[in-house]
Amino acid sequence: MIGEGEFGKVYKGTLRNGIKVAVKRRRSGRAQDFSEFQTEILVLSKFRHRHLVSLIGYCDEGSEMILVYEFMEKGSLRDHLYYINESSGSLLSWNRRHEICIGVAKGLHYLHTGSDGGIIHRDVKSTNILLDEDYVAKVGDFGVSRSCDLDQTHVSTDVAGSLVYLDPKYFRHLQLTQKSDVYSFGVVLLEVLCARPAINNSLPRDQINLAEWGMSWQMKGQLEKIIDPKLVGRINPNSLKKFGETAEKCLEGYGADRPTMHEVLRQLEYALQLQQTATYREPHEDITIDDASGVLPFPLFQRLPCQSSITSEESTNSSEVFSRLKIDDDAK
Repeated sequence: MIGEGEFGKVYKGTLRNGIKVAVKRRRSGRAQDFSEFQTEILVLSKFRHRHLVSLIGYCDEGSEMILVYEFMEKGSLRDHLYYINESSGSLLSWNRRHEICIGVAKGLHYLHTGSDGGIIHRDVKSTNILLDEDYVAKVGDFGVSRSCDLDQTHVSTDVAGSLVYLDPKYFRHLQLTQKSDVYSFGVVLLEVLCARPAINNSLPRDQINLAEWGMSWQMKGQLEKIIDPKLVGRINPNSLKKFGETAEKCLEGYGADRPTMHEVLRQLEYALQLQQTATYREPHEDITIDDASGVLPFPLFQRLPCQSSITSEESTNSSEVFSRLKIDDDAK
């Protein structure tokens, strides 16, 4: 076993063909479990990208709900930010953190602009950002995701996701948009920069909420005073300024004032250029966006039976696999 949460337990395993996998076994008892199980499969059957965790197969027999994913060797982003060594901060370099953020932005942009009007993740947070053996970031956990037509201003829905990462407008008015993911990603950007949890109740009152605390320093133009001690003296001031401005825009109170994920991606790439070159360029210069390069071909998904061995020959095409699911109107 390598993890456990509200959904149940996660195990590390190896298929007969040698592929390492993560096996998520849903804990029974929650009414929404089956809906989330279906949603996860449906989303990952439509979307495949270098920066999204890949689904290898699933099992739906009797009371068993099991999802099998590619194994992410380095675990979650949160683990690397402040659980490895809380006294000294993260071991990730600034360039690596920056590249991780860019990877997540590419994955979310792909989700938002994909087929059928796109997908809103609804639960963007550092525990749902996983790292492979090369520290390539991949977004995971799509159980509460919702489809959204880009022509619509919002989708009315019950609140889902982690409270501290929630878009305030979504929380108050139940109006979900792609800009809700942008807000959550803004919180993640501050986590990456400051290497501390989004909420820490052991801190003084004005420091408990990272988004509020970070933006108070950003507005004073002194964000460098609260960054991870490991990063002090290692970030080009112009790069830090652009990174802070990007987080600030993501955390605007009204969704209309926030950038799209494509715009966030452009700004993060520009901030990384400033870090690497230490010379000033206009925001539109020398920025290349190649989101299509991250799109991966769809694999042959496997429906994994509970009581039989898994072999590489037991795969079927995705249309055969997903036609087995009984999808109600709400799940669609």
